[in-house]
Amino acid sequence: MLHLQNARLNEAIGLAAQTRLGIPLLFGDDCIHGHSFHSGATIFPTQLAMASSWDPDLIEQTARVTAREVRLTGLKWTFSPVLCLTRDLRWGRVGETFGEDPFLIGEFGCAMIRGYQGKGLKDSEAILACAKHYAGYSETQGGRDASEADLSRRKLLSFFLPPFERAAREGCLSFMTGYQSMDGVPSTANRWLLHELLREQWGFEGILVTDWDNVGRMHWEQKIVPSIKDAAALAIKSGNDLMMSTPSFYEGARDAVAAGLVTEAEIDAVVARVLAIKFKLGLFEDPGRADLDRQPLVIGCAEHARVNEEITRRSLVLLQNDGLLPLEAGSLTKIAVIGPNADDAQAQLGDWAGGSGQAGWILDGHPRECTTTVLDGIRALAAESCEVTYAKGAHLTVLEKQQSATYDDGQPKRPVPVIAKPDRQLIDEAVERAAGADVAVVVVGDSIPLFGEVRSTATLEMQGGQVELLDALAATGKPLVIVLINSKPLVLPKSVHGAAAIIEAFSPGMKGGQAVAEALFGRFNPSGKLTISIPYHVGQQPVYYSQIRGQHGDRYADLTQEPHFPFGFGLSYTSFACRDLKLLNGESFATGDTVEFEVTVENTGARAGRETLQAYLSDLVTSATWVNRELKAYRQVQLEPGEEQTVRFSLPVSACSLVNAAAERVVEPGEFELQVGSSSRARDLLTVRFHVEGSDASDVGISRPS
Repeated sequence: MLHLQNARLNEAIGLAAQTRLGIPLLFGDDCIHGHSFHSGATIFPTQLAMASSWDPDLIEQTARVTAREVRLTGLKWTFSPVLCLTRDLRWGRVGETFGEDPFLIGEFGCAMIRGYQGKGLKDSEAILACAKHYAGYSETQGGRDASEADLSRRKLLSFFLPPFERAAREGCLSFMTGYQSMDGVPSTANRWLLHELLREQWGFEGILVTDWDNVGRMHWEQKIVPSIKDAAALAIKSGNDLMMSTPSFYEGARDAVAAGLVTEAEIDAVVARVLAIKFKLGLFEDPGRADLDRQPLVIGCAEHARVNEEITRRSLVLLQNDGLLPLEAGSLTKIAVIGPNADDAQAQLGDWAGGSGQAGWILDGHPRECTTTVLDGIRALAAESCEVTYAKGAHLTVLEKQQSATYDDGQPKRPVPVIAKPDRQLIDEAVERAAGADVAVVVVGDSIPLFGEVRSTATLEMQGGQVELLDALAATGKPLVIVLINSKPLVLPKSVHGAAAIIEAFSPGMKGGQAVAEALFGRFNPSGKLTISIPYHVGQQPVYYSQIRGQHGDRYADLTQEPHFPFGFGLSYTSFACRDLKLLNGESFATGDTVEFEVTVENTGARAGRETLQAYLSDLVTSATWVNRELKAYRQVQLEPGEEQTVRFSLPVSACSLVNAAAERVVEPGEFELQVGSSSRARDLLTVRFHVEGSDASDVGISRPS
């Protein structure tokens, strides 16, 4: 059962117990970055924000907190994590992903799975994780949600499937299919994907659930079958177990059995898999009623808040700083806080939380006092002698009545959000506030109507008069600190490319405003690194760092191909320098060997800080076209001013693999270049070469560096 918790869930458990066999119910919901739709629950930053911490242990802790809170309300299953690979930034669901790199997606996705599933599914604080959307859903056409994904099997195996294979092999026991089709076959009907690969090759022993009405959509939207009977038969034969929200599936399946399209044995196989999961969850011993008495003691408790504070601080990425930050609180007499997202709690929480629209019982969102906005945070930390003023500056969207008042069936039509026009009065007020202040903190980005499922965008420009607002503020000459609260990367207008400072927060959750204010006033040193590239212009797409080699030239005639801020990038209030990259155990290796290497990093600034060292690999000559570089390992080091540390890495040669033209993952002999540094940019990387011996390619599986 979906979207049921607390008292109503307990009632359903009681009804199930009265049936002939007393088979317990399995309850699931979208607990995406916290117990999304339970009032007052701990809401963390979204996956894209959390990924900027580059800390799987901390990400695992957030999932553990979520599992504890979720389990107390009777739910046993979360439709998380998202293992989709971001490709087109216009896609509305970019913020739900961990970014653009398959290796990191596998790292962080498996961390969340461990956190959700705990010591095992019979753990009283464990919930069943769900890897989604399997697979290729994020390879969209024009960024449009659920469009046909133009993916060859080789491309799937190269980039989109490795995170899912890791999830399956590390014990994730439910997968959800994507909405899209590939090569004319909907994911829900792809038996190679759902059965041959997942179950037979990877050894998956869990359950497969479709996304919302995937079975019905094969009939009424994708139109690949003539009736719901045929859709039901196709879904069962392809390997699906649970058909989410296709109300006509049950009758369609009965008709399919009666017509001989599906056998009773095929139904029995599905039943066996679902029952097995219920046994693994211990539901036959304890159906897991909601514990209404313990909820106030655990949900949103101080311990969980501390985990939230830590992941939120670590998720902030300092993109630009001319030395203005950190602010000296005692030297400021007036701070202007400006922007439509400066005091918007829901924009800060992001999608799949509170009032984001997916749950009818919490449309007004989480209690306002649970969320600290940027305005709240600055007011709390500014000196008593400092005046904090506020101006909204712009509306992102406005509600517009639809032309007809009702649908064909008589139901009333709700007003729909449309992009707001620049409001000169709001802009003038903001300019006045900035002109009279020592510094302006400008919080811009996007909001719920502009991202999420079915809400992709045609552009990455800031909407609702925000460009005009930023242009006007830049013209005042006052120092600007731009804070980005956005679901996904957006394009900054040229007027603020030279802003004094820029902080990327993405959708930072309940503690976002507190963390931003703490960063502004130097209460901690930002250490986040991007897991997604930020472009100068929407037309630069695809802008992800791991481009396939072979194009003509390295720039557009009218624009660079370099991103504004690259994958792996993030500044600090101190500085770091890397040197002395060296191989430790030779320069030539066999496929079964491990490459040992080290690099020295020094804190060359005046403040303690954390650096994330990133190790990339380039196979210099390949039998099929391949990427220019791939992330293979990373390390985080905490250093005091002037301190240096030599950091050692171990990389299995099996990690030096590619998928060849025959769609086989292999290690090919030849020359490789190892690149280590602070981001994916070539100028930020030290290099050294080594050789892999052998006369032909060697088959490999997925290997995790250490």
